[in-house]
Amino acid sequence: MADLKDPLLPPKLATTINVREAVNRPMGAGRQLYQGVDVLELKKRGQSLRSWIRVDMSGDSQIIEVDKFTMMRRCDLPARDLRLLDPLFVYPSTILGREKAIVINLEQIRCIITAEEVFLLHSLDSYSWNYVMELQRRLASTSVGEPGDAWQSDNFDVNRSRGSRNFDNDFRNNSSPDYLPFEFRALEVALESACTFLDSQVSELEIEAYPLLDELTSKISTLNLERARRLKSRLVALTRRVQKVRDEIEQLMDDDGDMAEMYLTEKKRRMELSFYGDQSLYKAIDGVSISAPVSPVSSPQDYRKLEKSMSSARSRHESTRSSDSATESIEELEMLLEAYFVVIDSTLNKLTSLKEYIDDTEDFINIQLDNVRNQLIQFELLLTTATFVVAIFSVVAGVFGMNFDISLFRVPKAFQWVLIITGICGVLIFSAFVCFFKYRRLMPL
Repeated sequence: MADLKDPLLPPKLATTINVREAVNRPMGAGRQLYQGVDVLELKKRGQSLRSWIRVDMSGDSQIIEVDKFTMMRRCDLPARDLRLLDPLFVYPSTILGREKAIVINLEQIRCIITAEEVFLLHSLDSYSWNYVMELQRRLASTSVGEPGDAWQSDNFDVNRSRGSRNFDNDFRNNSSPDYLPFEFRALEVALESACTFLDSQVSELEIEAYPLLDELTSKISTLNLERARRLKSRLVALTRRVQKVRDEIEQLMDDDGDMAEMYLTEKKRRMELSFYGDQSLYKAIDGVSISAPVSPVSSPQDYRKLEKSMSSARSRHESTRSSDSATESIEELEMLLEAYFVVIDSTLNKLTSLKEYIDDTEDFINIQLDNVRNQLIQFELLLTTATFVVAIFSVVAGVFGMNFDISLFRVPKAFQWVLIITGICGVLIFSAFVCFFKYRRLMPL
C-alpha cells in the first residue's frame, strides 16, 4: 500500500533541510529540483503586474497595474504583440493594426491604442509623460463640439433609444474632413513624438559632427580619428532606426488593408449599427405578427420571407456605406501617414547628407595621407641617391687605403685633387639621377 500511495501523493516542499540534502546529493539527483524552481520563476515573471498609463477619450489619465493576460483579453491581442512592448526586449519600430487595437512601438513610445482609450507603458523617462500631456492637450482642444462626443455614454443611451437610423444620421452630420477619430489622434501624437525625438538626435549629431570633421581636415590626429570613428558608429545606428520608422510608415501607406484595419472607430460603429439593426428587425417582425395575425400554416413562410428581404436590404445598405466610409478613412489615414513620412524622410536626408560629408572627409584625409606618403617616398629616393654618391667616396677611400706604395702618394696636393675630382663626379652623378627622376615623373618638377 505504501508503494501505491507514494506516486499519488503530491511532492513535498523543499525546506531548508531538504535543500541542504539536495546540495549534498550528486548532480543527477538535484537536477529536477532546480529545473522546477526555474519554471516557477518563469511563470511568475510572465504573470507579473506591469504599470500602464491609461488615457481615455476625455483626456483623463490614470496609472493602472495590469498583468499580461488581462491586457491580452481586454485589447484582444496575442502574446507576441505584447512582447513587442516589453522593454526587456529590443525590437525595431513597429505599427500593427489588429481587430480592436493598434500596437505601436516607436522609439520611446510603446503603447496600445483602442477606439476609446490608450494604454502607454509606464516608464521613468520624460518621453512617456510628454506623450500623455500632448495627447491630453489635443483632446482638450477638440473636446467641445467634437464628433467624438457621440461616442460618450450619455449620447450612447440616447442613440440606442432612437434607433439605428438616427444614430447613422447623427454620425454623418457630425463628420467633417478635419475630423480624426480618437485612435488616429493618438497615432498622430505617437508619430509626432517619434519623429521629433529622432530629429532632435539628428540635430545634436550634426552640431557635434560638422566642427569635428572640419577640425579633422586641418589636423589629423589619433584623438580626432577616434572621435570620428565613434561619430560614424552613432550615425550608422541612428540611420538604421530612422530607416526602420520610414519603412514602417511606407509599408502602411502601400497596403490599403492594413490602413483599413486600423480604423477602430469605424469598426466599432459597424458593430453597433449591426446590433441596432438586428433589434429593429426583431421589433418590426414582432409588430407584423401582432398587428396582422395570419394562419398558422402561412405565418412561418411570411416570417422567413420578411426576415430574408430585410436582411438583404440591410446588408446592401451596410456594404455601400462601409465601402464609402472605408475609402474615406483610408484617405484620412493615408494623408496623416504621408505628412509624417515627409518629416521622417527629411530626417533621413539629413543623415544621408551627413554620411556623404563624412565620406568626403575620409576621402580628403586619404588623399592627404597619400600625398604625405608620396612625399616620404620621394625623400627616401633622394636619400638613396645621396647614399649612392657618398658610397663613391667610400670606394675611393678604400682604394687609396690599400697597403701599397705608389708615386701618387709623394705628389704634393694630390689628396686635394682626389677630393675635388671625387666631389665633382658625385655631384654630376647625383644631378644625373635627379634629372632622370624628373624625366620619368618620379619627382615633382
